[in-house]
Amino acid sequence: MPNIEEFLTDQALQDYVQSREFPLDVGDGLFPADRTEEFEIKYILGSNAAPVSASVHAYDTEAQIGSRDGFSEMTMEPALIKRKIKMGERLIKAMTQARTDAEVQRVVDRIYNDVDNMVNSVRTRIERFRFEAVSTGKLVLNENGFKGEIDYGVTDDQKEALSGTDLWSDPAANPLEDIDRYVNQVVAYSGVTPTRALTSRKVFNALKRHDSVRKGIFGVNSARLVTNAELNAFLQEQGLPAIATDDRVYRVQKNDGTYATERFFTENNFVLLPDGELGKTVFSSTPEEANMQYNKTATFENFGNIVAQIYDTQDPVARWTKAVALALPSFPTANQVFIASVLAPTA
Repeated sequence: MPNIEEFLTDQALQDYVQSREFPLDVGDGLFPADRTEEFEIKYILGSNAAPVSASVHAYDTEAQIGSRDGFSEMTMEPALIKRKIKMGERLIKAMTQARTDAEVQRVVDRIYNDVDNMVNSVRTRIERFRFEAVSTGKLVLNENGFKGEIDYGVTDDQKEALSGTDLWSDPAANPLEDIDRYVNQVVAYSGVTPTRALTSRKVFNALKRHDSVRKGIFGVNSARLVTNAELNAFLQEQGLPAIATDDRVYRVQKNDGTYATERFFTENNFVLLPDGELGKTVFSSTPEEANMQYNKTATFENFGNIVAQIYDTQDPVARWTKAVALALPSFPTANQVFIASVLAPTA
């Protein structure tokens, strides 16, 4: 019969987490994982894509000295993200009393279910980072004694908050003109043409049902309803970005133990994005990983991006399953987006 402790070592847990195939999040495609062993994340902010012209010179004159216009380096420190769950005295007692292979497997499965849940909690926090960056152009942190703000450099020229009769819920609004104007602003600012837009189902439905959109697609006298495919086909025919929606939610556990449900993507926003990756999700070495290497409790040529660990406390007797990562998204294409708030905030 296998010993349960063999499944709970640092090496066994890292083997499991690295080989476990967790479902990909939407943000994994927008901000693929990258790895650094540095204490800080450094990357070059995106530049204006419009070419800079050389100038005509007289013979025997010095060439004009160019500058790397629009290029600047941004430095950030990865955020420490972690969560743990308690194995109480009853589960610990069950571990010691397992007598058959089936009993051992039930206990191990329960513990590794905790590992999965803690790792997914860390992955969820990283996904929140990605979509907060896309929705707002910055990260605002105020959790567990840590306060800070990371501004990715999205300027006021790349943002707009509609109001009054300009809101896409108002019959007098002209959302197609708004989208065209947003695209033109991104092109004028960065030289890059947005190829896609991200919004919520609420905004997409308001757009489909707007009278000006229906008339633009089917003509003045048509009463047909617009489908998702028809709207996207029309937008692309007009040289405008196709629209995708994201309405996923997550839960946050409050200090009193209750939960609140939140959205990854801001519901009333409409965001234009360039093609391809927006940046990287940069991971760095955690203190736990360094401690495992120092104590030689787990050895890898490359540790995974998220580290799991089980450790003991003595009074009261408990074991804790913890997952931890040092991570933060870079956003070098932040100058190629447009963030618009197009519906009134929900009361």
